[in-house]
Amino acid sequence: MEAAVKPQRQMVRLRGRSYVAFVFTPTVPVQDWLHEIDATIARSPGFFAGRPVVIDLSSVDLSQSGIGHLLTSLQDRNIRVLGIEGVEEARLTPMMPPLLSGGRSCVVEPNAPIKAETKAEAKPTSLLLENPVRSGQTVIFPEGDVTILGSVGSGAEIVAGGSIHVYGALRGRAMAGVNGHTSARIYCQKIEAELLAIDGFYQTADDIDAALRGRPAQAFLQGNTMRITALN
Repeated sequence: MEAAVKPQRQMVRLRGRSYVAFVFTPTVPVQDWLHEIDATIARSPGFFAGRPVVIDLSSVDLSQSGIGHLLTSLQDRNIRVLGIEGVEEARLTPMMPPLLSGGRSCVVEPNAPIKAETKAEAKPTSLLLENPVRSGQTVIFPEGDVTILGSVGSGAEIVAGGSIHVYGALRGRAMAGVNGHTSARIYCQKIEAELLAIDGFYQTADDIDAALRGRPAQAFLQGNTMRITALN
């Protein structure tokens, strides 16, 4: 009798992958903060669609039931919470999203090749994109400025630690100064953006003056207010 052939065990294939998530930091009173979320959704109904969210609770002192109520309120708004930060694990139940730690900025490779100006053995402080950024692509460069020689398509996203320069139409989302660089600016030759943000202060498409749309423009912070003006 032939011996039975022992099936070969297949190794589990593990692969790393990074995703971009919004980090929400609720403030008290939480109900007023939720009203601000509602206002954002009213201006841009698809703003949070399909986007994972992390809740940072370090600025509020919520009980276990309070955290549960907050999560339910966000779920009712079709906002998916990926994880929770800034709270003791004892306040979370097994049914809540997991407690996360060690989050950091990372570079997400878009579908098209990215060409960066680099110096040998030196970390780049600027990123040059010679090709347009197409719809659905995300580019993150927390080390400094991002310069795009083409346009940024609708649904695309550019995130930079410094300023953002677009030598074409800006139709997607541009977030500059993400590491607290308040003097960062956003420049474009044709403003048709879905969202502009600098150091967390933002304006959506509905907030941008209609007289500026389709024209060269710049965005910058003046105190705690974002200003968007025409480029002469």
